[in-house]
This record gives sequence, C-alpha cells and structure tokens, in this order.
Amino acid sequence: MSLPQHAGLDTALDYRYGEALSPGQLVRVPLGRREVLGVVWASELLSEEEAQALKPVQALLPLPALDAGWRRLVAFAAGYYQRGLGEFALQALPVGLHQATPAALQRRQRAMPQVAHSVGAAGLASEPPMLNEAQLAAVAAVCAQFEPGAARPPLLLWGVTGSGKTEVYLHAAAEALARGLQVLVLVPEINLTPQLEARFAARFGAERLVTLHSALTPARRLRHWLAAHRGEAQLVLGTRLAVMASLPRLGLIVVDEEHDASFKAQDGARHSARDLAVLRAAQAEVPVLLGSATPSLETWQHSLSGRYHRLDLPQRVNAAPLPAIRLLDTTRLPRSKGVAQPPMAQALIDAMEQRRLRGEQSLLLLNRRGYAPVLQCGACAWKSDCPHCSAWRVFHKGDRTLRCHHCGFTEPVPKRCPDCGNTDILPVGRGTERLAEQIGEWLPQARVLRLDADTTRAVGSLEAQLAQVHAGEVDVVVGTQMIAKGHDFRRVSLVAALNPDTMLFSSDFRAPERLFALLLQAAGRAGRAGGGGEVWIQTGQPQHPLFQALLRSDYAGFASQQLEERQAAGLPPFAHLALLRADSREQLQARDFLAACAELGQQLAPELSWYPPVPHPVARVANQWRWQMLVESPHRPPLQRALQAWMPEVLQLARQHRGVLRWAIDVDPSGI
Repeated sequence: MSLPQHAGLDTALDYRYGEALSPGQLVRVPLGRREVLGVVWASELLSEEEAQALKPVQALLPLPALDAGWRRLVAFAAGYYQRGLGEFALQALPVGLHQATPAALQRRQRAMPQVAHSVGAAGLASEPPMLNEAQLAAVAAVCAQFEPGAARPPLLLWGVTGSGKTEVYLHAAAEALARGLQVLVLVPEINLTPQLEARFAARFGAERLVTLHSALTPARRLRHWLAAHRGEAQLVLGTRLAVMASLPRLGLIVVDEEHDASFKAQDGARHSARDLAVLRAAQAEVPVLLGSATPSLETWQHSLSGRYHRLDLPQRVNAAPLPAIRLLDTTRLPRSKGVAQPPMAQALIDAMEQRRLRGEQSLLLLNRRGYAPVLQCGACAWKSDCPHCSAWRVFHKGDRTLRCHHCGFTEPVPKRCPDCGNTDILPVGRGTERLAEQIGEWLPQARVLRLDADTTRAVGSLEAQLAQVHAGEVDVVVGTQMIAKGHDFRRVSLVAALNPDTMLFSSDFRAPERLFALLLQAAGRAGRAGGGGEVWIQTGQPQHPLFQALLRSDYAGFASQQLEERQAAGLPPFAHLALLRADSREQLQARDFLAACAELGQQLAPELSWYPPVPHPVARVANQWRWQMLVESPHRPPLQRALQAWMPEVLQLARQHRGVLRWAIDVDPSGI
C-alpha cells in the first residue's frame, strides 16, 4: 500500500496492512516519532518478507474514501504546480482531521444532523424574485449544461456591478440541488462570505449550507468538511481552500469575482483556486460559472477566443442607472505648504454633506491603512524606516505606534528624532485612520466608520460594523479595498477613490488591470438601490487611458488596449511564466543560488527564456534578503516539461547553497 508523501518528502511511502485498502482511504501511520494522517493512493499485494520490512498502518479512519475525482484533481495540481503529491493532498484536508482519532471521528459523526439530499423535495426557503431577460438567458445556458452529453465550456458571467449576478448563481444552484447534486461556490475573501452565505441560506435554508474558510475554528471547519465529504451538505461556500473540498455529488461550481488576486495562494502550494475550479469542472463534467464585472484578462481572452462561453448582463436590475463618474485633477487643487499628500477637494466634502442631509451614505476608498505611511523629522529628514525590512514603518495614531506591515515590528512613536533629537516629527501622507479623523473635523455632524484590517481584527467585528452600515447608522464609510468588493450597500449614493495613482505606475505588469477592477468594483457600490449614484476619483493623471475608460465604464475597451500591450510585450495571457523565489540571511546568497538555477535551466531548455535573478520589490523582510528569477515560455507544455526536468536539479542545488533559508517555485505567478 502506498501513501502520498507528507509535506517535505519527495516520494510516496509504503506501509503494510493485513488486507487491501481502497484508494482514497484515510489512515493514520507512523512517520519518524510521530503518527500522522495519510491517504491511500494505491494498494498492491506483497510477499510476507516484503511486508515485514514495512511499518504498519496504525488505524483506519471511519470515513468514506476520497473519491477518484478528488484524487485526480490533487494529482494534476501537484504535478502542474510542482509540489509534492502528499503536500497537496494533506493541505486540502482540514487541520482537525490531522489530529482526529477513529473514536473521536465516530463520536463527531454520530452527533452530526442528517440533511435531505434534494432541495426540490423540500422546497425553497424563500421565493426567488423575477429575473430580467438577460438573467433568464444566463440561467438557461447554465441549466443546459446539466443535460447528459451537453457541451460544457466554462461560462463567463460578465455583468455590470449590480446586474444581479448573485441571482443567477442562486437559480443555477436551485437547478443543481433539485437534481440531487452538490454546489461549490468560491469567493475571494472571507469578508465576502457572510453576506453571500446569508443570501444562499435565505433562499435554500441554513441547514443545507456549510462554509469553508480559514476564519473557522478547527472543530467547526472539520464539521463542515465532514458534512461535505459525506454528501450531506448540499451547498459549500468558501474561499480558495474550498476548491479542494471533497464533494462526492458535485454538480456545479461557481467562482464569484473570478478576477480577484486572492484566488492565487501566495504561500505553501501556490495554486490558483479559479484555475483549479475550471479544471475540476472539466474533469467531473459539470458546469463552472465564473462571475465578474471586470474579468481577469486571461479569462477575457478565453472568451474572445471561444474557449469560454460569455453570458452578458449589460444593465443593472430594475434598470437602475450606472453611477456617473467624475475625475478630479489633484494637480489643480490648492495645497498647504509642506503637505505632500493630495488634498480632498472641497467640492467632494460638500457633496458628502449633501448626501448626509438626505439620509444617504458616502464611501471613501483609500487603499492604505494606518494614520500615515511614514513619520519624518523636519530637521534632518529622518524617516520611520524598519530596521529589519526595506520598508517604512506606518504610524498608527490610535496606539501611538510605528508598525511595519511586512514583518510586524512595532515600537512606540519616539518623542524625539532618533538621529538628531529634534521634537518636530510629523506624519507624511494619509492612511485610513487619518482620513477618518479628517472627515470628522470637516463634517462634525457626520457619523464616520473606518473599515480596514486594523478595525476588523476581533471575531465578529466585521459583521457588526457592516450591520451598522446596512442599518443606516453610518453616514461616511472610510476603508481599504475590503469595502469595494461585493457588498450591497443600499444607502450608498456617493463613492470616492482617493490617491489611486500609487497603483498606476507599479512595476507589476498586472497593476493597471487590478486598479481598473478595484475602481470599477468600488464604483459599483454607488446607487445600487436606484437614483443618482456618483463616483469621484481624485487623480493627478486624469487623461490616462485607464481613467478615460472608467469614465465610460468601458471594461471591454480597457481590456482590448491592455491585451494589445500584453501581446506586444509577450506577457500573459500570451506567454506562460514561472517564478523561482529564494530567501537568505546574506544579501547575495539567494542571488547566487538563483543565478546557478537559471544557468542550469538554460542548459536543460535553451528554447525558453531564463532571466537573471533580481531583488524582490520589497528586497528585505525580517532581516532576510529576497530574490527572484523568471522563466518564460510562449506555450504552456514546453514550460511544464522544462519545470519537471529542472526542479529535481534545483533541489540538489539548494542542498549545496546552505545559505539559502527557503526557496519556492510559483507557476503562473499573480505578480512579479
């Protein structure tokens, strides 16, 4: 019997058991001095002499075996992303399962409620609203793929913000559930899960729904995973880790906000949950529905080439108009002497007050948390740099600290300049904390709420603050990008984006695509209940093509221009990339390791482009130097073949370069 290797091992391990075990069976086996979770991958007969040379399986877990579809998905993902089979398999299983004993699992399963397998038999918890013509056509296209023998290209649901994409998801899910199938719904971030969960629970009943995301306690996540694995949960809603959930009756996959970078893991097995969702649907021969108002350029190009089938929702539900977009040129605004950050236009402040007097809400997007990005000495120009990172420490006024958002190093704000002793230390720039304070000064009657990672750390705090917004207890919401995605704020009629230019000239070639998506998603929060929604964008580059496309809400035009640039530059989706990263204590150790890797790769596959190593955009974090090197291929198969030959050699090189603390391969990186 063979099991996939545990994380860190390169080959499968063999164990003995008195009888043949089914592939996919979950077991507990000894590994060194520990006892760990394993998945049976294959079973074969051994002679008694061969069996005695192996360690025995300690216990079988009383659970159904992981099915062939799940194992096929894991095997593909491990090969494609160049990770160990066991690493991928065990990463996909909940932490609570890793420590569970057979007896504990039996007790837990006896305590779990039984759930009916068909919504059609039990009826809907709430009656769905009437759909418009475009929504009906989209639902019909999804339902047609449930029929035996139907062609099942991936479906792109491209709809303007507020066009009712969620209602299409709900109708498609109802059809799948009526057929006794399970539905997997993926969302990019945890903060979107409660709202979508409430919509699905209201429609189908909370007892049929489970969630899977990292904010769950280990016990709750295990309970939800077991409900899905045993086929009792009909709806599974989760973040990217849910794409690997065991679903024996999978019938439909939905990926909401498919463009979001959060679907790409940035540590561990660096997989794309969106791409694996498309693959899983193809392997299981079930529909997959990708929804977005601003699809990723890869997905958009697939729709243009005919590989994906596009379903359009061109207008908002109830024919509500799209918000009017207005550009404010910050270079023309008066500035105070010595103040670097762009000011807020008085006209915008007045517009927010008008909204408040009408009982409406305003939403201000500033994608920078903290009070100020940096403190600076007025005498010697000292700045609050981090001693451990190539970054500034951010000033947080609430607790009077300087905090590095990369390594977490935190100190109290110094009373004097550490270099010259001057007491004139001033904040430079503006974060959400400072903006919320300023709004309170400019509009003293306004009820201001700040929503960012600092104000939503406590369990349940995000839900409580969102409830305040929905209840009309807030006049102005100030926040980072977390407020721009997916929320249905019915009272918001004014959205303003402040200082978006920082993303405009990033070294990352995907930055314009992400900025356009962020701003259009933020704009979509305005005027969703009808009426005259407005979007104000303060920028120093109002004539930039990106902002001009935003004025017209013209995603198709923006995507066309971006695709032309990508094709000319040989960038995705017209090329395929892999990024090798390495960290070391000494600055040049990681560079030398990657240079040797690049030289070896050039020898193995000279037809590919092997670029020399360069420092990471944040070159040092927690006293570790970070370097990266890029591999580029015009086609995916040659890149995969090269990586399969290259990675064993890279492993050998890493053993020779002992100064390298860690290294990792990232196939299809989301940023470079």
